[in-house]
Amino acid sequence: MSRTSIVALVLFVAALGYLLSLGTGGTRKLQSNVYQLIAPFLSSGAGLQKQITSVRSNLKSLDDLQAENSSLRVENRSLKATNQALRDVEHEVNRLRHALNYRERSVFKLVPAEVITRDSSTWWRTVTINRGKQDRIESDMPVVTDEGLVGKTTTVSENIAIVLLVSDENCRVAANVEGTREQGIVTGERVAGGVAPLLNLNFLSKQANLQPGQKTYTSGVGGVFPPGLLLGTVKEFRVRELDGQAQLTPAVDLAKLEDVFVVVGRK
Repeated sequence: MSRTSIVALVLFVAALGYLLSLGTGGTRKLQSNVYQLIAPFLSSGAGLQKQITSVRSNLKSLDDLQAENSSLRVENRSLKATNQALRDVEHEVNRLRHALNYRERSVFKLVPAEVITRDSSTWWRTVTINRGKQDRIESDMPVVTDEGLVGKTTTVSENIAIVLLVSDENCRVAANVEGTREQGIVTGERVAGGVAPLLNLNFLSKQANLQPGQKTYTSGVGGVFPPGLLLGTVKEFRVRELDGQAQLTPAVDLAKLEDVFVVVGRK
């Protein structure tokens, strides 16, 4: 046996003898001292364990919050889309209800029609509707909305018809101005690009002195358009060399035509 082993054995025996000599009370006191000595290390270890547990808990909470936030964003987008769809449906229902009310109130027999095609090169000149001869539609029938005159039918087939818009310079409508005896002919005004056209009311007297906002209606002269259909409102009046002329803002927004009515007679 080596010297180191002998020394270690002697120390162990001495320590064992010392512990045996202490008795029960001394042993407990020694244990207390040892625990007191290592207590800070145990406390710091426990604190570190708590911190690690807390960090793990916080990380888990952060993941949960991110997942919840992502879910809420998806739900928010879905609600926005649903809300927009409901607004579109409400708008459509209100528009159709308004058109139905107009049809019931009107003194004319009206055939409802839908604008199905529109050529960009003839945007302010013509539209095509989904009604034709099988729906009792013929050429030179007035086309209206609840806001006023749109134009008249021209070429008519079995299922579709071409409508010449009032904004076309070839569509001529006899008209009069409310509150006056002034009468004239309304024609469309050719414009460049996508600018909405105005209407011209020609052959007025030079003394007409029409004011902005005065309404212009069909007079019934000529036989195509019945009297009393709103054409537009006066925007400007000017005196020309031979007559007076008024520029009109069309009563119908011709850029947003969707549903129209064809006048096929009186009730």
